[in-house]
Amino acid sequence: MIYKFQSKADSDLFMNAGPAQRILSIIGKSAGPQGIIEPAEMPAAIAALEAAVQEEEQARNAALEADAADGQAASAAQPIGLKQRAWPFIQMLKRCQQADTPVVWGV
Repeated sequence: MIYKFQSKADSDLFMNAGPAQRILSIIGKSAGPQGIIEPAEMPAAIAALEAAVQEEEQARNAALEADAADGQAASAAQPIGLKQRAWPFIQMLKRCQQADTPVVWGV
């Protein structure tokens, strides 16, 4: 299932169900088949996503430091994290907030 986020202030953003549902959960929205984020909700949504990204980055760095302390070699491959998945959505929210335009989604 693919989520499509739309706004008159930005181009469409498509996201797989897993990452979209996680992002919507972080900003306190139900991951239903349709929804809307009003401009008044956007500052809190942006702050929640940025805080979640920061928290995940800190946890990843702590795990890497713990592995290094245990003498384990760090893997060269890095999984795609919330930072990479949320960045386009955060940018969309910022542009829509500036244009005072809601973001709607559908499946």
